[in-house]
Amino acid sequence: MRHSVAVIEDNQAETGAYIASPAFPVYRYCWFRDGAFIADAMSRAGRVASAEAFFAWCARILTDRAETIGQQIEARRRGVPIAASELLHCRYTAAGSEAPEEWWNFQLDGYGGWLWALGQHAVRHDTHVDGYIEAAALCAQYLTAFWAEPSYDWWEENAGHQHTSTLAAIAAGLRSAAASELLDAQVRADASRAADEIAGEVRTRAVSAGRLTKWLDGDGIDASLVACATPFRLLEPDDPLMIETVRVIEQTLRREEGGVHRHPDDSYFGGGEWLLLSAFLGWYYQDVGRQDDARTQLDWIAAQATTNGDLPEQVDTNMLVPEAKETWEQRWGPVATPLLWSHAMLLTLALELGLAEPPILPE
Repeated sequence: MRHSVAVIEDNQAETGAYIASPAFPVYRYCWFRDGAFIADAMSRAGRVASAEAFFAWCARILTDRAETIGQQIEARRRGVPIAASELLHCRYTAAGSEAPEEWWNFQLDGYGGWLWALGQHAVRHDTHVDGYIEAAALCAQYLTAFWAEPSYDWWEENAGHQHTSTLAAIAAGLRSAAASELLDAQVRADASRAADEIAGEVRTRAVSAGRLTKWLDGDGIDASLVACATPFRLLEPDDPLMIETVRVIEQTLRREEGGVHRHPDDSYFGGGEWLLLSAFLGWYYQDVGRQDDARTQLDWIAAQATTNGDLPEQVDTNMLVPEAKETWEQRWGPVATPLLWSHAMLLTLALELGLAEPPILPE
Protein backbone atom coordinates (compact mmCIF):
# COMPACT_ATOMS: atom_id res chain seq x y z
CA MET A 1 0.00 0.00 0.00
CA ARG A 2 2.86 2.35 0.74
CA HIS A 3 4.19 1.74 -2.77
CA SER A 4 0.78 2.58 -4.23
CA VAL A 5 0.74 5.89 -2.34
CA ALA A 6 4.24 6.60 -3.63
CA VAL A 7 3.32 5.80 -7.24
CA ILE A 8 0.31 8.10 -7.05
CA GLU A 9 2.14 11.00 -5.43
CA ASP A 10 5.17 10.62 -7.70
CA ASN A 11 2.87 10.99 -10.70
CA GLN A 12 0.82 13.89 -9.43
CA ALA A 13 1.76 17.07 -11.24
CA GLU A 14 2.45 20.29 -9.40
CA THR A 15 -0.92 21.49 -10.70
CA GLY A 16 -2.69 18.70 -8.80
CA ALA A 17 -3.45 16.56 -11.86
CA TYR A 18 -2.91 12.80 -11.60
CA ILE A 19 -1.18 11.45 -14.70
CA ALA A 20 -3.09 8.28 -15.54
CA SER A 21 0.01 6.30 -16.56
CA PRO A 22 3.41 7.96 -17.02
CA ALA A 23 4.88 5.24 -19.26
CA PHE A 24 1.93 4.96 -21.66
CA PRO A 25 1.91 7.90 -24.10
CA VAL A 26 -1.84 8.26 -24.65
CA TYR A 27 -2.43 8.08 -20.88
CA ARG A 28 -0.07 10.94 -20.00
CA TYR A 29 -3.09 13.07 -19.21
CA CYS A 30 -5.48 13.44 -16.32
CA TRP A 31 -9.01 12.08 -16.54
CA PHE A 32 -11.74 13.35 -14.28
CA ARG A 33 -12.94 9.72 -13.89
CA ASP A 34 -9.63 8.11 -12.95
CA GLY A 35 -8.69 11.12 -10.88
CA ALA A 36 -11.90 11.09 -8.86
CA PHE A 37 -11.28 7.52 -7.71
CA ILE A 38 -7.59 8.21 -7.14
CA ALA A 39 -8.38 11.29 -5.04
CA ASP A 40 -10.99 9.33 -3.09
CA ALA A 41 -8.40 6.64 -2.33
CA MET A 42 -5.85 9.22 -1.24
CA SER A 43 -8.46 10.90 0.95
CA ARG A 44 -9.19 7.53 2.57
CA ALA A 45 -5.46 6.94 3.03
CA GLY A 46 -5.09 10.24 4.87
CA ARG A 47 -3.17 11.93 2.05
CA VAL A 48 -5.42 14.96 2.30
CA ALA A 49 -3.15 17.45 0.53
CA SER A 50 -2.90 15.19 -2.52
CA ALA A 51 -6.66 14.74 -2.77
CA GLU A 52 -7.35 18.43 -2.33
CA ALA A 53 -4.76 19.39 -4.94
CA PHE A 54 -6.69 17.26 -7.44
CA PHE A 55 -10.05 18.69 -6.39
CA ALA A 56 -8.63 22.18 -6.89
CA TRP A 57 -7.23 21.27 -10.32
CA CYS A 58 -10.70 20.10 -11.41
CA ALA A 59 -12.26 23.23 -9.97
CA ARG A 60 -9.95 25.39 -12.09
CA ILE A 61 -10.86 23.39 -15.20
CA LEU A 62 -14.52 24.18 -14.58
CA THR A 63 -14.26 27.81 -13.52
CA ASP A 64 -11.93 28.58 -16.43
CA ARG A 65 -14.77 27.40 -18.70
CA ALA A 66 -17.61 29.03 -16.81
CA GLU A 67 -18.72 31.16 -19.75
CA THR A 68 -18.69 28.20 -22.14
CA ILE A 69 -20.60 26.04 -19.68
CA GLY A 70 -23.23 28.72 -19.25
CA GLN A 71 -23.62 29.17 -23.00
CA GLN A 72 -23.98 25.44 -23.58
CA ILE A 73 -26.53 25.04 -20.81
CA GLU A 74 -28.57 27.82 -22.37
CA ALA A 75 -28.23 26.26 -25.83
CA ARG A 76 -29.38 22.94 -24.39
CA ARG A 77 -32.40 24.64 -22.77
CA ARG A 78 -33.36 26.20 -26.10
CA GLY A 79 -32.84 22.96 -28.03
CA VAL A 80 -29.91 24.30 -30.06
CA PRO A 81 -27.64 21.44 -31.20
CA ILE A 82 -24.11 21.36 -29.77
CA ALA A 83 -21.37 19.35 -31.42
CA ALA A 84 -20.02 16.65 -29.10
CA SER A 85 -16.50 17.93 -29.76
CA GLU A 86 -17.45 21.27 -28.19
CA LEU A 87 -18.68 19.80 -24.91
CA LEU A 88 -16.43 19.37 -21.88
CA HIS A 89 -13.65 16.87 -22.41
CA CYS A 90 -12.97 13.81 -20.28
CA ARG A 91 -9.17 14.34 -20.02
CA TYR A 92 -6.82 17.30 -19.90
CA THR A 93 -3.13 18.04 -19.82
CA ALA A 94 -1.54 18.54 -16.43
CA ALA A 95 -1.68 22.29 -17.10
CA GLY A 96 -5.45 22.07 -17.58
CA SER A 97 -5.80 22.47 -21.34
CA GLU A 98 -7.66 20.20 -23.73
CA ALA A 99 -5.50 17.40 -25.10
CA PRO A 100 -4.57 18.06 -28.72
CA GLU A 101 -5.19 14.57 -30.13
CA GLU A 102 -8.55 13.41 -31.37
CA TRP A 103 -10.21 11.42 -28.59
CA TRP A 104 -13.51 9.95 -27.38
CA ASN A 105 -14.14 13.00 -25.27
CA PHE A 106 -17.80 13.29 -24.34
CA GLN A 107 -17.98 11.33 -21.09
CA LEU A 108 -19.98 12.58 -18.13
CA ASP A 109 -19.17 10.02 -15.45
CA GLY A 110 -15.94 11.77 -14.44
CA TYR A 111 -17.75 15.00 -13.61
CA GLY A 112 -20.27 13.13 -11.48
CA GLY A 113 -17.41 11.22 -9.90
CA TRP A 114 -15.61 14.46 -9.01
CA LEU A 115 -18.66 15.84 -7.21
CA TRP A 116 -19.14 12.54 -5.41
CA ALA A 117 -15.49 12.27 -4.33
CA LEU A 118 -15.45 15.89 -3.18
CA GLY A 119 -18.52 15.32 -1.06
CA GLN A 120 -17.11 12.13 0.42
CA HIS A 121 -13.88 13.92 1.28
CA ALA A 122 -15.69 16.77 3.01
CA VAL A 123 -17.65 14.37 5.22
CA ARG A 124 -14.72 12.04 5.88
CA HIS A 125 -12.42 14.79 7.09
CA ASP A 126 -15.08 17.17 8.39
CA THR A 127 -13.61 19.87 6.22
CA HIS A 128 -15.14 22.82 4.39
CA VAL A 129 -15.27 22.95 0.61
CA ASP A 130 -15.93 26.67 0.30
CA GLY A 131 -13.15 27.05 -2.26
CA TYR A 132 -14.88 24.66 -4.65
CA ILE A 133 -18.39 26.09 -4.52
CA GLU A 134 -18.37 27.92 -7.85
CA ALA A 135 -16.94 24.88 -9.61
CA ALA A 136 -19.33 22.49 -7.87
CA ALA A 137 -22.30 24.62 -8.91
CA LEU A 138 -21.10 24.75 -12.51
CA CYS A 139 -20.59 20.99 -12.53
CA ALA A 140 -24.00 20.29 -11.02
CA GLN A 141 -25.72 22.61 -13.49
CA TYR A 142 -23.87 21.05 -16.40
CA LEU A 143 -24.81 17.52 -15.35
CA THR A 144 -28.40 18.56 -14.70
CA ALA A 145 -28.60 19.89 -18.25
CA PHE A 146 -26.79 17.09 -20.08
CA TRP A 147 -27.23 13.87 -18.10
CA ALA A 148 -29.65 12.42 -20.64
CA GLU A 149 -27.32 12.97 -23.60
CA PRO A 150 -25.80 9.79 -25.09
CA SER A 151 -22.07 9.55 -24.41
CA TYR A 152 -19.12 7.21 -24.42
CA ASP A 153 -18.94 4.69 -21.57
CA TRP A 154 -16.25 4.21 -18.90
CA TRP A 155 -14.11 2.46 -21.50
CA GLU A 156 -14.48 5.20 -24.12
CA GLU A 157 -16.55 2.90 -26.29
CA ASN A 158 -20.15 2.61 -27.46
CA ALA A 159 -21.05 6.18 -28.30
CA GLY A 160 -24.73 6.89 -28.75
CA HIS A 161 -26.03 5.21 -25.60
CA GLN A 162 -27.00 6.27 -22.11
CA HIS A 163 -24.72 4.08 -20.03
CA THR A 164 -25.99 2.81 -16.71
CA SER A 165 -22.65 3.11 -14.90
CA THR A 166 -22.28 6.65 -16.21
CA LEU A 167 -25.76 7.51 -14.97
CA ALA A 168 -24.90 6.08 -11.55
CA ALA A 169 -21.84 8.33 -11.30
CA ILE A 170 -23.84 11.36 -12.38
CA ALA A 171 -26.61 10.64 -9.89
CA ALA A 172 -24.09 10.20 -7.06
CA GLY A 173 -22.50 13.53 -7.91
CA LEU A 174 -25.84 15.31 -8.14
CA ARG A 175 -26.98 13.90 -4.81
CA SER A 176 -23.74 15.11 -3.27
CA ALA A 177 -24.39 18.58 -4.69
CA ALA A 178 -27.99 18.52 -3.49
CA ALA A 179 -26.80 17.78 0.04
CA SER A 180 -24.43 20.75 0.15
CA GLU A 181 -25.88 23.69 2.05
CA LEU A 182 -23.23 25.89 0.47
CA LEU A 183 -24.83 25.69 -2.96
CA ASP A 184 -27.66 27.87 -4.19
CA ALA A 185 -31.07 26.45 -3.31
CA GLN A 186 -32.18 26.26 -6.95
CA VAL A 187 -29.01 24.41 -7.97
CA ARG A 188 -29.60 21.93 -5.15
CA ALA A 189 -33.26 21.43 -6.05
CA ASP A 190 -32.47 20.91 -9.73
CA ALA A 191 -29.69 18.45 -8.86
CA SER A 192 -31.97 16.45 -6.58
CA ARG A 193 -34.70 16.31 -9.19
CA ALA A 194 -32.29 15.18 -11.91
CA ALA A 195 -30.85 12.47 -9.66
CA ASP A 196 -34.38 11.18 -9.00
CA GLU A 197 -35.09 11.17 -12.73
CA ILE A 198 -31.93 9.18 -13.37
CA ALA A 199 -32.89 6.61 -10.74
CA GLY A 200 -36.31 6.27 -12.36
CA GLU A 201 -34.85 5.83 -15.83
CA VAL A 202 -32.49 3.12 -14.63
CA ARG A 203 -35.26 1.27 -12.82
CA THR A 204 -37.51 1.28 -15.87
CA ARG A 205 -35.10 1.17 -18.82
CA ALA A 206 -31.88 -0.49 -17.63
CA VAL A 207 -33.31 -3.81 -16.49
CA SER A 208 -33.40 -7.13 -18.31
CA ALA A 209 -33.92 -10.62 -16.88
CA GLY A 210 -33.92 -9.21 -13.36
CA ARG A 211 -30.55 -7.45 -13.59
CA LEU A 212 -29.07 -4.16 -14.70
CA THR A 213 -28.02 -3.67 -18.31
CA LYS A 214 -24.97 -1.94 -19.73
CA TRP A 215 -27.06 0.86 -21.21
CA LEU A 216 -30.67 1.93 -21.30
CA ASP A 217 -32.95 -0.20 -23.47
CA GLY A 218 -30.26 -2.84 -23.96
CA ASP A 219 -29.39 -6.23 -22.51
CA GLY A 220 -25.59 -6.25 -22.27
CA ILE A 221 -23.51 -6.82 -19.16
CA ASP A 222 -20.46 -4.86 -17.99
CA ALA A 223 -18.37 -5.20 -14.84
CA SER A 224 -18.56 -1.45 -14.22
CA LEU A 225 -22.20 -1.98 -13.24
CA VAL A 226 -20.93 -2.97 -9.78
CA ALA A 227 -20.37 0.75 -9.17
CA CYS A 228 -24.11 1.36 -9.38
CA ALA A 229 -24.18 0.03 -5.82
CA THR A 230 -20.58 0.25 -4.63
CA PRO A 231 -19.76 3.04 -4.26
CA PHE A 232 -22.40 5.20 -5.96
CA ARG A 233 -25.51 3.80 -4.25
CA LEU A 234 -27.86 4.32 -7.14
CA LEU A 235 -29.08 0.96 -5.83
CA GLU A 236 -28.30 -0.57 -2.46
CA PRO A 237 -25.85 -3.50 -2.53
CA ASP A 238 -28.57 -5.90 -1.32
CA ASP A 239 -31.14 -4.76 -3.87
CA PRO A 240 -32.34 -7.82 -5.84
CA LEU A 241 -31.35 -6.08 -9.09
CA MET A 242 -27.77 -5.68 -7.82
CA ILE A 243 -27.59 -9.20 -6.45
CA GLU A 244 -28.58 -10.62 -9.82
CA THR A 245 -26.29 -8.21 -11.68
CA VAL A 246 -23.32 -9.33 -9.63
CA ARG A 247 -24.29 -12.99 -10.10
CA VAL A 248 -24.19 -12.55 -13.87
CA ILE A 249 -20.88 -10.67 -13.68
CA GLU A 250 -19.47 -13.55 -11.61
CA GLN A 251 -20.79 -16.07 -14.11
CA THR A 252 -19.58 -14.34 -17.27
CA LEU A 253 -16.70 -11.97 -16.38
CA ARG A 254 -15.06 -13.08 -13.13
CA ARG A 255 -12.37 -15.73 -12.71
CA GLU A 256 -12.64 -17.98 -9.65
CA GLU A 257 -9.09 -17.21 -8.57
CA GLY A 258 -9.67 -13.46 -8.93
CA GLY A 259 -9.66 -11.11 -11.87
CA VAL A 260 -12.53 -9.50 -13.76
CA HIS A 261 -13.01 -8.76 -17.46
CA ARG A 262 -14.68 -5.53 -18.60
CA HIS A 263 -17.39 -7.04 -20.82
CA PRO A 264 -17.84 -10.15 -23.00
CA ASP A 265 -16.90 -8.37 -26.25
CA ASP A 266 -13.68 -6.81 -24.97
CA SER A 267 -10.68 -7.07 -27.31
CA TYR A 268 -8.61 -4.13 -25.99
CA PHE A 269 -5.08 -5.50 -25.57
CA GLY A 270 -6.64 -8.94 -25.95
CA GLY A 271 -9.43 -8.44 -23.42
CA GLY A 272 -7.57 -9.34 -20.25
CA GLU A 273 -8.60 -9.06 -16.63
CA TRP A 274 -8.62 -5.56 -15.13
CA LEU A 275 -7.21 -5.02 -11.68
CA LEU A 276 -9.41 -2.04 -10.86
CA LEU A 277 -12.54 -4.02 -11.67
CA SER A 278 -11.41 -6.80 -9.35
CA ALA A 279 -11.12 -4.12 -6.67
CA PHE A 280 -14.62 -2.78 -7.37
CA LEU A 281 -16.03 -6.29 -7.08
CA GLY A 282 -14.05 -6.89 -3.90
CA TRP A 283 -15.35 -3.61 -2.50
CA TYR A 284 -18.90 -4.74 -3.24
CA TYR A 285 -18.21 -8.08 -1.54
CA GLN A 286 -17.06 -6.21 1.55
CA ASP A 287 -20.27 -4.16 1.47
CA VAL A 288 -22.41 -7.30 1.57
CA GLY A 289 -20.33 -9.14 4.15
CA ARG A 290 -18.44 -11.48 1.83
CA GLN A 291 -15.04 -10.72 3.35
CA ASP A 292 -13.34 -13.90 2.14
CA ASP A 293 -14.35 -13.16 -1.44
CA ALA A 294 -13.20 -9.57 -1.05
CA ARG A 295 -9.82 -10.75 0.22
CA THR A 296 -9.50 -13.14 -2.74
CA GLN A 297 -9.80 -10.19 -5.11
CA LEU A 298 -7.29 -8.14 -3.14
CA ASP A 299 -4.77 -10.98 -3.06
CA TRP A 300 -5.16 -11.51 -6.79
CA ILE A 301 -4.57 -7.80 -7.49
CA ALA A 302 -1.43 -7.77 -5.35
CA ALA A 303 -0.13 -10.86 -7.15
CA GLN A 304 -0.22 -9.03 -10.50
CA ALA A 305 2.41 -6.48 -9.43
CA THR A 306 5.67 -6.23 -11.34
CA THR A 307 8.93 -6.95 -9.55
CA ASN A 308 9.12 -3.32 -8.39
CA GLY A 309 5.53 -3.32 -7.15
CA ASP A 310 3.84 -1.46 -10.02
CA LEU A 311 0.32 -2.46 -11.01
CA PRO A 312 -0.78 -2.67 -14.65
CA GLU A 313 -4.13 -1.82 -16.16
CA GLN A 314 -4.84 -5.42 -17.14
CA VAL A 315 -3.08 -8.78 -17.40
CA ASP A 316 -2.88 -11.26 -20.25
CA THR A 317 -3.25 -14.60 -18.48
CA ASN A 318 -6.89 -15.14 -19.51
CA MET A 319 -7.52 -12.98 -22.56
CA LEU A 320 -10.88 -13.07 -24.31
CA VAL A 321 -9.41 -12.28 -27.74
CA PRO A 322 -5.68 -13.08 -27.49
CA GLU A 323 -5.05 -12.46 -31.18
CA ALA A 324 -5.93 -8.78 -30.70
CA LYS A 325 -3.14 -8.10 -28.20
CA GLU A 326 -0.40 -7.65 -30.79
CA THR A 327 -2.45 -5.13 -32.77
CA TRP A 328 -2.82 -2.89 -29.75
CA GLU A 329 0.83 -3.27 -28.77
CA GLN A 330 1.88 -2.20 -32.25
CA ARG A 331 -0.43 0.80 -32.00
CA TRP A 332 0.32 2.03 -28.46
CA GLY A 333 3.07 -0.14 -26.96
CA PRO A 334 2.90 -2.48 -23.93
CA VAL A 335 -0.12 -2.32 -21.61
CA ALA A 336 -0.17 0.71 -19.30
CA THR A 337 2.05 0.11 -16.26
CA PRO A 338 1.84 1.57 -13.68
CA LEU A 339 -1.79 2.62 -13.86
CA LEU A 340 -2.60 5.01 -11.03
CA TRP A 341 -6.26 3.96 -11.00
CA SER A 342 -5.20 0.34 -10.31
CA HIS A 343 -3.06 1.48 -7.39
CA ALA A 344 -5.90 3.64 -6.08
CA MET A 345 -8.39 0.81 -6.09
CA LEU A 346 -5.93 -1.50 -4.31
CA LEU A 347 -5.66 1.16 -1.61
CA THR A 348 -9.42 1.55 -1.34
CA LEU A 349 -10.10 -2.16 -1.07
CA ALA A 350 -7.34 -2.74 1.48
CA LEU A 351 -8.63 0.13 3.62
CA GLU A 352 -12.21 -1.12 3.34
CA LEU A 353 -10.99 -4.51 4.57
CA GLY A 354 -9.35 -2.84 7.53
CA LEU A 355 -5.86 -4.03 6.63
CA ALA A 356 -4.29 -0.65 7.33
CA GLU A 357 -5.03 2.56 9.15
CA PRO A 358 -4.57 6.03 7.70
CA PRO A 359 -2.42 7.91 7.23
CA ILE A 360 -0.51 5.65 4.86
CA LEU A 361 2.89 7.14 4.11
CA PRO A 362 4.73 6.61 0.82
CA GLU A 363 7.59 4.15 0.95
